[in-house]
Amino acid sequence: MLSAINPIAFELGPLSVRWYGIIIASAILIGYLIAQRESVKKGYKEDTLIDIIVWAVIIAIICARIYYVAFEWSYYKAHPAEIPMIMNGGIAIHGGLIGAFSTGFILAKRKNLSFFQLADIVAPSIILAQAIGRWGNFMNQEAHGGEVSRTFLEQLMLPEWIINQMNVGGTYYHPTFLYESLWSLTGFVMLLLVRKHLRIGQTFLLYAIWYSIGRFFVEGLRTDSLMLTEHLRIAQVISIVIITVAVITWLYRAYRYRLPKYGDVNVALKGSNDETYK
Repeated sequence: MLSAINPIAFELGPLSVRWYGIIIASAILIGYLIAQRESVKKGYKEDTLIDIIVWAVIIAIICARIYYVAFEWSYYKAHPAEIPMIMNGGIAIHGGLIGAFSTGFILAKRKNLSFFQLADIVAPSIILAQAIGRWGNFMNQEAHGGEVSRTFLEQLMLPEWIINQMNVGGTYYHPTFLYESLWSLTGFVMLLLVRKHLRIGQTFLLYAIWYSIGRFFVEGLRTDSLMLTEHLRIAQVISIVIITVAVITWLYRAYRYRLPKYGDVNVALKGSNDETYK
């Protein structure tokens, strides 16, 4: 049997660079490059998106950590020195999304830009980054599900290196990181295929619905969930809230505004503050 993958990619003196950090950084970079290309294609200046994304990423990381620490406060109140040690893991994607989209909304309004069009541009990139980022959990042997047999994993036709990495302390576990990664990757392809046919804002809302459905079911398999109560998983509650808000927003916007299709809008040809861009 192969040994587990070392979560540390390399060391620079006293500094240990972990695969988790490399994968998360790579996911952000790849997502940005795809979104940047699309934003320029839609008529935005080259520096428009980067100005927003830099702040969104910084605030997202901070919020993701705060969110995680808040729901694990029973541990961190006894180990306060570990609160800033984000390099060891311990961030919550929902906290990051709240921080990122709140920042994007505020900056878009300050720049007199359409938040929903910008959100449509970055939505496929975000879900792709989430698909890639889950492999950081794989490297850390975390965010897995309950116990399974090796035979079960072999029946999934997984390669040996994945099966072996799901062996933690002599016990095999559900590769929930993989389930969510594949769900998100499927969502990325879907959003790219349908985006030009959807109305402004609907790509972003479809992303929120799609991701939340997958997260709700995958979360039910995990053993390390942040808990709201003894039996209530926070991520599942938040997923239901997001789905509900997204559906209501979709219906309201469709009723309230005459929204153009994403594929018909180019800010170089028409001002992004027009009523139809709301």
